[in-house]
Amino acid sequence: MLHHGRRPDFSQWNAGFVNLPSSRHGIHARMESEGPGTERADASVNHDPTRVVLVDDHGIVRAGLRRLIAETDDFDVVGEAGTLRDAIETIEVKRPDIVVLDITLGDDDSLAAMPDILKKARDAKILILSMHDDAEHVQHAFGVGVHGYLLKESAETDLVDALRTLGRGERYVHPTLGVRLAQAALRGPEDPLTDRERDIARLLAMGHTNQEIASKLFLSVRTVETHRAHVMTKLSLKTRAELVQWALDRGLIGKD
Repeated sequence: MLHHGRRPDFSQWNAGFVNLPSSRHGIHARMESEGPGTERADASVNHDPTRVVLVDDHGIVRAGLRRLIAETDDFDVVGEAGTLRDAIETIEVKRPDIVVLDITLGDDDSLAAMPDILKKARDAKILILSMHDDAEHVQHAFGVGVHGYLLKESAETDLVDALRTLGRGERYVHPTLGVRLAQAALRGPEDPLTDRERDIARLLAMGHTNQEIASKLFLSVRTVETHRAHVMTKLSLKTRAELVQWALDRGLIGKD
């Protein structure tokens, strides 16, 4: 169930959560014995902590995430940011291994900015924090290049497991969301756009500017630009001409 507008309370930790088992073989793998009687050394002895940058526009959330990460020696929080602009600068300077990134930073959409983030992140893995638990958001996130998708309501129990999974070079999605993704795949291809995105796609295909669309739909220009980016990404389109053809094929606009 979606929890719109509600952020988890990181100021207090409930004991009522059930911890999922964390796979530790990627970070705490033991070295193979070299022969009979040889003690097997813990590889974590010489393992440098994975460098993490936390990005969320609420300080209390970052503090809660930092406290969770501090409970293990596997990770080191090397930087934090509360805005998209600061996040891009911090990622470029700190060169983290993993970026924990809120899906929305104020008025900014992190997924729409993913090309810029990935350019600065180099080889870093991106773990999205989100309140959206539907398959559409998860598919869109992975479609723009993120490596993991974690629900904020699950962060208390699953954050470290998600970080370890990304640290092993694997992708992470909560099992519940994985089931929904599988169900969506079984339903076959569908129009991936939301109603709002479809309205904006139709107006764009008709030749309206972002400013005109904002005025017609009573939205801010920034919001229209964000929806426009989502439309083009979800439909794998690069030009307005391709968008026009898509709209024609689906009868959203006439041929006149």
